[in-house]
Amino acid sequence: MIFPYANLHSFSLFFSADSTQHYLKKCYQSLELSDAEQKSYENCYPFIYYLEHGQVYYEQARNSPLIIQPILIFYGLVHLLKACILTVDPNYPETTSVLAHGVSTRKRKKQQYHFFQDEVKFQKTGLFPHIGERLFHMKQLEGEKTTMNDLLMQIPELTSLFEELVGKRTFLPVENKGTDIHIPESALDTFHMTSDRFTEFFQTKTNGDFLCSNHLNDNLCFHLAGKKLSSFSILKYNLVDNHFSLSLTKGDLLQYNELLIHYLLLYNLSMIARYETEWWSELVKTMPNKDFPFIQSFLQVSLDKGPFLVYQYLMMKK
Repeated sequence: MIFPYANLHSFSLFFSADSTQHYLKKCYQSLELSDAEQKSYENCYPFIYYLEHGQVYYEQARNSPLIIQPILIFYGLVHLLKACILTVDPNYPETTSVLAHGVSTRKRKKQQYHFFQDEVKFQKTGLFPHIGERLFHMKQLEGEKTTMNDLLMQIPELTSLFEELVGKRTFLPVENKGTDIHIPESALDTFHMTSDRFTEFFQTKTNGDFLCSNHLNDNLCFHLAGKKLSSFSILKYNLVDNHFSLSLTKGDLLQYNELLIHYLLLYNLSMIARYETEWWSELVKTMPNKDFPFIQSFLQVSLDKGPFLVYQYLMMKK
């Protein structure tokens, strides 16, 4: 299920203290908090201000040159995510440890630096692990790391770019009919699995919430029981082409919600824009390799996708 979303102004429905207090109260009651009403009053305006500040960052980013866009988009996403955190963590920020970014990257890049090979490392404390644990129930991320290449491969809107410039398809469109998903059997070749093995794999990755119904016109058909469709990370919504897609890459990132993927990419790009001025300026001015089209395309996607994903998260809790 995808909730109708037009643009950043869709958040306007939360810009009412009365309705937002009621919204937060319902969130806290679902957590069985004894002081749900009091906490909803306390967090009403912080919640609104996080959304408002995030909205301003995104609006400024859209009207800014690419060279500073990563910084503005990253902090726009950070503010929107803090609003999400308040729906599940009424005491945020309880300690200063959750205020750090929660990830790190090499400050000075090596010679012959390649963006696709650059890495970000996950820290024990900070905003990133806090988001992972509180919003998406992921724990023990400390010490893990990932590359920009692997992260970019988890952005469904970039699949055509990967096909054209790398010769690799990263997502496969799937048909969505109400609570049913039809996955082309061609996916079996990519995953090197039989239909039975893929069914088991798909059901495991979706926590058993999909039931295999039947085979129809060279498609594997799955029926969703209970949850809303937008809550599964293995199925990502392509906002450009307006359809769900199945990730064709394996690995740990397959389990990461797309908001975490955007956070990691934007964090590193914002650090590069701030501290790697020479490399960043050369990239933007000379466009020497595939780095530029991927970075530019991702930033264009993230301007809309970050707020879209946050909006979906907030609306699912209504």
